[in-house]
Amino acid sequence: MSNALEAIQIKKVYGDYTALNNVSISVPKGSVYGLLGPNGAGKTSLIRIINQITMPDSGQILLNGSALEPRHIEDIGYMPEERGLYKSMKVGEQCIYLAQLKGLTKAQAKERLTYWFERLGIEGWWNKKLQELSKGMAQKVQFIVTVLHEPSLLIFDEPFSGFDPVNANLIKDEILKLRDDGATIIFSTHRMESVEEMCDHIALINKSNLVLEGKLSDVKQQYRDRNYAVSLICDHNDAAFQQIPQEFNPKPIRLSGLDNTLDFQIKIPTDIDIPSAINRLTQIGELTHFSEVIPSVNDIFIQTVQENG
Repeated sequence: MSNALEAIQIKKVYGDYTALNNVSISVPKGSVYGLLGPNGAGKTSLIRIINQITMPDSGQILLNGSALEPRHIEDIGYMPEERGLYKSMKVGEQCIYLAQLKGLTKAQAKERLTYWFERLGIEGWWNKKLQELSKGMAQKVQFIVTVLHEPSLLIFDEPFSGFDPVNANLIKDEILKLRDDGATIIFSTHRMESVEEMCDHIALINKSNLVLEGKLSDVKQQYRDRNYAVSLICDHNDAAFQQIPQEFNPKPIRLSGLDNTLDFQIKIPTDIDIPSAINRLTQIGELTHFSEVIPSVNDIFIQTVQENG
């Protein structure tokens, strides 16, 4: 798979503060790429450089294999976390104005705006001023402005901020449809459940350094640690819990199983194979559930940040 965007050894310094320390990422074409990190890690600095709002002190950005140039502005759509619409301007007028800045004619803009306004159910907003809209309604307008010129690369910084769950799900589906239609998505958020649902690849920046990058499934494979969720049916749960081998480091948990089960999580040492562990557990009670606990993106995020703190 070829890359839509490559950042190569990007460094950005503001006075005595290093915002990005030789950060390199590769964003495959047609993917949803999660750009993650704590507040102040350097994500927004990298996004601004990709959008040519600021320039790197060293390093290079490649878009579809070519060095990034001013002409590439028409190939990128950017929805910043801090929205940039004009509050006292009518919605339709400013959408047309911003579309023309991205290279569309007025006729093209009107045609595409009609499609998107109908698709997102905002046909009646054309002559409203932005200041008349709720934050969530204004977010829909910002989303439309971002995608209207049909760029090959879309960058969304906290795209669900301000949306209720119904509209957040609507925008999520639209982002995935844009991916399916051929766009490449860079997606920055603190909502780890959205990363789980949407991202194919992730990168984690912490304290200006890239500390993790890869295909999400490969990253999860890397962080597997022989943890398992277990349910047993026992005569006396408290006594049975004491019989669990201590080398399994058992911890009580809650599973959505039967009320009378003993539910716990274990970590099986590497010198004990899985069948042997299961055999020891079945000597304690009737085994009704045994499944590997795959680390979530949230778990990986916290662990990696702590390890690189």
